[in-house]
Amino acid sequence: MVAVLLCSVVIPLVTGVALLAGDRFSPPVGRRTSYLVALAGAVATAVCVGLSVWRRPELDHEWVPAIGMRLHLAIDGISAPLLVLTAVLGVLVVLHGHIEPPSRVGQGTFFGCLLLVTGGAIATFLARDAVLFFLAFEVVLIPMWWLIKGFGDPAHRAGAAAKFVLYTVLGSTLMLVGILGMVYLAGTSDIDQLVGGAGMSTSEQTVLAAILLVGLGIKVPIWPLHSWLPAAHTAAPTTGSVLLAAVLLKMGTYGVARLVVPTLPDGVDNVAPYVAVLAAIGIIWGGLVCLVERSLKRLIAWSSIAHMGFVMLGLMSGTRLGLQAALFANIAHGVVSALLFVVVGGLKHRWDGDDLTVARASLRDTAPRLGFALVIGMAASLGLPGLAGFWGELLAITSTWSPDSDRPLTLFRVLAAVAALGTVLAAAYALRVLRVVWAEGSPAEFAPPEPAEESEDESAEEPTTDPRLPIVVPDARGIEWLVVGVLVLGTVGLGVLPTILLRTTEPDVLQLLGVTGR
Repeated sequence: MVAVLLCSVVIPLVTGVALLAGDRFSPPVGRRTSYLVALAGAVATAVCVGLSVWRRPELDHEWVPAIGMRLHLAIDGISAPLLVLTAVLGVLVVLHGHIEPPSRVGQGTFFGCLLLVTGGAIATFLARDAVLFFLAFEVVLIPMWWLIKGFGDPAHRAGAAAKFVLYTVLGSTLMLVGILGMVYLAGTSDIDQLVGGAGMSTSEQTVLAAILLVGLGIKVPIWPLHSWLPAAHTAAPTTGSVLLAAVLLKMGTYGVARLVVPTLPDGVDNVAPYVAVLAAIGIIWGGLVCLVERSLKRLIAWSSIAHMGFVMLGLMSGTRLGLQAALFANIAHGVVSALLFVVVGGLKHRWDGDDLTVARASLRDTAPRLGFALVIGMAASLGLPGLAGFWGELLAITSTWSPDSDRPLTLFRVLAAVAALGTVLAAAYALRVLRVVWAEGSPAEFAPPEPAEESEDESAEEPTTDPRLPIVVPDARGIEWLVVGVLVLGTVGLGVLPTILLRTTEPDVLQLLGVTGR
């Protein structure tokens, strides 16, 4: 089964590189061939990931003895749900890329980048060596940058890609400094051996925790390190936005849960109040922006910043419930954000824009399938009971209200109240979107067209269609409806049966907190 574990990483990476190389031939590999190769690679990867999660093989071999680096890949209850999410989304984004292909040449490059992001993310979630974790993380950033720069919205992609590089390189630099410092002080890069502090003093742990939390905080992102995310989502193609929100952001929060909280417990105790305050500000900040944002895609991006605030609050609470809340909210947001970006990306493609003030026919009347999916996604985003978004946010607020004894109780209870206010803002902006897009179609402030003036000239041309008339869009069908349907089922399933995921993570959460003395 170790071979299957390795194939989970090797298949998407090798297939992705092969597709990139295929575009360098003359003539380049055709679109259909690129799609079929990418789909076969994504499906094979999903099968290997599924078998690995089921059988839980482990690979642990010495790699770079000089720094104690090992080729250590393993699966536990913390990484398993993220591996399944990444593998499933890897198949779905390839399917979606076929129905909404890039408008420029380079089909092999496009599908190759999708597989490279998937493979790098899987390697990140499997890595149990700190240096290997960093290397796998960096593999993801290059193809993600190219998806934005090479296949994004021509009006925004250059600036968005530049901002993405500047922020992520800064975050990566801080991550590398923190990891190397931890490896130097502990004498090993094996994450399992680092759990509990590995003999590092409280001051050393505090400095390293601060460096790593800032570096990973850029990747999450938390306020005020967040401004790259709305720009990246605005420019990215739909598949790029799905992977960015549902996979790349989860790598940041997973890094906090795997690389910082259990390995630097005393340091996290000291910096947790500051990070929790920033997370709470991000919840309110994102909600307020969503109330006035005109771009539908940017609105969903800003809502992701708010939802990641709940994840960070749970992680900083220092409790078993908080860690489980963060892990659940991570998966829930991955599914819900993927659903929303598929729907919103499809609407933007049909509308040729996503400005909420432009007159359009209501989805309820003209595209009921897309409308239904939008309702489910926005309802889950606002935390409606029975859907995926409810449990993670509820548990995060509960854990923040009753944090670990090392946390300042009054401060964390205030932050819990602030987070609860954030759910009210989420309901307000979600209902605003549904009113404008699903129910009414045209915004309420949109003025009806004025009647045309009568002309005495009978030879005058017939009046053209008034540009202010509502725009009608075709509904989701075929592969698009399949992709949307899978994500809708995931959103409902996590909301109705949350215990499946909670029971998966609980044993390993208890083990981690037991080792660190929580």
